[in-house]
Amino acid sequence: MAFRGRTDGPNGSNVEQLKKMKKLGGRSGIFIGFLVVLFIIVGLGLSWVTEYIWMDSLDFSSVFTTILSIKVMLGAIGFVLFAIITYITLFWIKRTYLSQFSIHQLPPFLQRGKTLNLIILAGTLFVGLIGSTTVQGLGWEPALKIMNYVPFGETDPFFNRDISFYMYVLPFLKFVVNLLLSLSIFVLIVEVAAYSVFHIYRMNKSAQSHLSLTVLIVGVLLAVTHVLEPFSTLLTNRVNIFQHSVVHGLSFTDRMVNIPVSYVLAAFSIIAAVWIILSLRKGRIHKLIMPIAIYFGIIILGQGASFVVQQFIVSPNEFNREAPYLEHNLNYTRAAYGLEGMEEKEHPGNVDSLSEDLIKRNQLTIDNVRINDARPLLDVYNQLQTFRTYYQFNDIDIDRYKIDGKYQQVFIGARELNTEDLPEQAQTWVNQNLRYTHGYGIAMSQVNKVTSQGQPEYLVRNLPPQGAIDIEKPQIYFGEEDYRSVIVDTEVNEFDYPAGEENVSTRYEEEAGIPLTGLNRLLFAIDEGSIRILVSGQINKDSKLLQTRNIMERVERIAPFFEYDDDPYVFVRDDGSLAWMIDAYLIGEGYPYAENFDGRNNYIKNPVKVVVDAYTGETNFYITNPDEPLVRTYQNMFPNLFTTEIPDDVRSHFRYPEQLFKIESAMYGTYHMTNLELFYNREDYWQFPTEKYYNEDVEMEPYYTTMKLPEYDEEEFILMVPYAPRNRQNMIAWMGVRNDGEHYGEKFVYRFPKQENVYGPQQIENRINQDSVISQELNLWSQGGSSVIRGNLFALPIEDTVLYVEPIYIESSNETSLPEVKQVVVAYGDHIAMEATFDEALQKIVDRVEKGIKPEEVPDADGEVTDEGNTEEDQQDQPNTDPILNADEVLGEVSDLFNQYQKALSEGDWQKAGEIMSELDQRLK
Repeated sequence: MAFRGRTDGPNGSNVEQLKKMKKLGGRSGIFIGFLVVLFIIVGLGLSWVTEYIWMDSLDFSSVFTTILSIKVMLGAIGFVLFAIITYITLFWIKRTYLSQFSIHQLPPFLQRGKTLNLIILAGTLFVGLIGSTTVQGLGWEPALKIMNYVPFGETDPFFNRDISFYMYVLPFLKFVVNLLLSLSIFVLIVEVAAYSVFHIYRMNKSAQSHLSLTVLIVGVLLAVTHVLEPFSTLLTNRVNIFQHSVVHGLSFTDRMVNIPVSYVLAAFSIIAAVWIILSLRKGRIHKLIMPIAIYFGIIILGQGASFVVQQFIVSPNEFNREAPYLEHNLNYTRAAYGLEGMEEKEHPGNVDSLSEDLIKRNQLTIDNVRINDARPLLDVYNQLQTFRTYYQFNDIDIDRYKIDGKYQQVFIGARELNTEDLPEQAQTWVNQNLRYTHGYGIAMSQVNKVTSQGQPEYLVRNLPPQGAIDIEKPQIYFGEEDYRSVIVDTEVNEFDYPAGEENVSTRYEEEAGIPLTGLNRLLFAIDEGSIRILVSGQINKDSKLLQTRNIMERVERIAPFFEYDDDPYVFVRDDGSLAWMIDAYLIGEGYPYAENFDGRNNYIKNPVKVVVDAYTGETNFYITNPDEPLVRTYQNMFPNLFTTEIPDDVRSHFRYPEQLFKIESAMYGTYHMTNLELFYNREDYWQFPTEKYYNEDVEMEPYYTTMKLPEYDEEEFILMVPYAPRNRQNMIAWMGVRNDGEHYGEKFVYRFPKQENVYGPQQIENRINQDSVISQELNLWSQGGSSVIRGNLFALPIEDTVLYVEPIYIESSNETSLPEVKQVVVAYGDHIAMEATFDEALQKIVDRVEKGIKPEEVPDADGEVTDEGNTEEDQQDQPNTDPILNADEVLGEVSDLFNQYQKALSEGDWQKAGEIMSELDQRLK
């Protein structure tokens, strides 16, 4: 017994060591925790600092500070709110436990006050951080909008609220209420779990008070949720979990059932909360289930009543019941998608007016008919205009330029650099970061001309770029490639372009980029995760870092609140520099009564065009529609982001985005019906026609074309799409939007007579398939392993008539083969012709129409019919249409020639291939 308290024996020594280790472990844990917190703070701080420096280098630092300040403010509010509520909850639970039990009845960790306080503090901090992250991450944009929003100046017809209420106020209110409700339910679950131990809630007044307060808060927040629900009925066509209404927006069932049920639920939420509180106070725990059951019962009864009304009152007499609401749906959807005030005109669809005079009056339209297709053309550009494996064309876009004073539609692509395709031995840090820094130049070709080999006729080509347009700054530092950061103005000369056996070098000539001097060099070495930036002797005081060079990542980093079109396009400015154009969209889901185009989104506008300089990376956000309420709201939020003065050489290359036009034109297919009964029955529903592309039937996409509208004297750049009636193939109308000058964005529709048949695209495709001459020639081309590719079919309204044009590509099975335009089909009314060039095919059609030759008088594949309407002299001018003698022998010769042509292509002997093709063309004729 005398030795029990000694610590100098073996056991005593172990105890001392354990105490020391425990003390050391505690200090180590604190130190490690401190390091973790410090690492997080330093990481966030470094990220903010480098982001600020990058944004400031682009003169957008105010955008960064605005977003950061609102995030910090909301993060602080979220942290304080969540932390305080969590602390109060845990502290109240602790106090309740201590008042209910003696210290010896509590678990060991609750007996140690210091440990318990640390647990409460840790829980408080953890929940506070979750709250901070959630509030600032989801709430910064709604909060900025609510602080800066601009009214639409138009109200809904039921609640008489400005549309801005549904766009800004309602989403923010829902966010706040749902956040608080989620937190309150979480707290309630924690309390129920804590007070269920030994049924504390039955005996302890403190526990009952705590639960009562939380139940009351949950009840009030549920009531607010239900009060807001009626506003949401204007934004959906769902009337219950089983049914949808024919109306997008408020419907008969919503007004008669769903809205009253929402108010009943709101009132009963308060009643149920009070009921539960009283039951808790009186200890009648078994009665707690009653208000909850009634609450869910009301929900089920409301859904049932909604189903009954929709099924047995609305559906049997739907049009009369829903007529007032259908009218709201029609009018507000037209307003949301900009379909009001459109110019709607009749087009005669005349098929007898084609003549030489009409062609001459519309020569510029004829000269810009597209007989090339961007998708096959991309393969051609990548094989013939890259010159090195590390160059790449990512996309071929269509645009228009004035070349030699003539308005001309062109294909254009940027020759970008992909350092991943450098030879393996050349993929060094210096090469990838200092030397191979940029792509070089563009290729541009005409849309309506091809060479004798079926290849595009270039307007600009080669390295350095040569052609009809001067390219003064061909270097492309910023583009569509997945570019890594590079450093310019170093001790290493940059590779510019290959010239024969040698490479031409260059130096960066602008001040753009982040200077790698002083602390910047350390910060961005850490940011880029590259120690070489810090230690490389190739970097000097003049060196600059070009970061985020992919243009899509660049604009999203600057302005993440926009949606961006996924098809940017390059263009040449008047000073010969290259730039990229990107369409920015503002999308909303709060336009009352408007039909959704994607998920819950029912409002989309393109009020901003973003231009990124391909050399400097300078980024400008140009406002094209300053009256649009959403963009005015963002102007209030970020006044230094936008530019209102648009240079002429930028405006001249504006294109109305295909993505937006497709959404609007699809909506117009339904919402052109202003007669309410027609609209309800969808009797005159229009849809996009189909065409044959790559030998598959696909839905026709909108396409750009240069044409002269019937009421105007000059050709202009138009984006258009034809319509066909539902389940039919004739063309009923076509919709277009203007792109040039002050008329940019003006939409219009031409309707064809309903009592006459105007051939639609699929009908023309079917006639091409059924034409014996054309089908025989296409079958011949497809022999020997080659593929016949049907290009896009273009419907071209010209004055009071319509032409159809479709290029035919031939591609051999050889891996290095190129798709080549070998034939062009032109269709006009019942006439159809296929020739080696568009001009030849068009001329054949014009000759037939002017000479009165009927389609049935045109010889078929066997040459059985002659042109009886022609004079002997005319017949001498026509191609020989007699039956082919020794057909099998002739087909064999043609097949041999074609095999020789393929072999010449595979060997890269273009001259020989051209000679064989010329001979083949003559043989076929």
